[in-house]
Amino acid sequence: MTFEKVRGIIAEHMGMAEDKISMETSLADDIGADSLDIFQIVSAIEEEFDMGFEKDSIEGMKTVADAVKFIDSKGA
Repeated sequence: MTFEKVRGIIAEHMGMAEDKISMETSLADDIGADSLDIFQIVSAIEEEFDMGFEKDSIEGMKTVADAVKFIDSKGA
């Protein structure tokens, strides 16, 4: 469930098909997200899950799996 929501947010923001995004997808290397894209994706995720990311968590978020694991660890 978490993965599907995160994948949808990323796909919508980056203008790409959801089926091109997996847990192993690198935000920078695979989909070309720059720091502004990542900020906007994180903002959308925070709104969707009604939670906040710490700065360290954002800096450590390299893959879709990193985002999903962080969200799940917060019980969102």
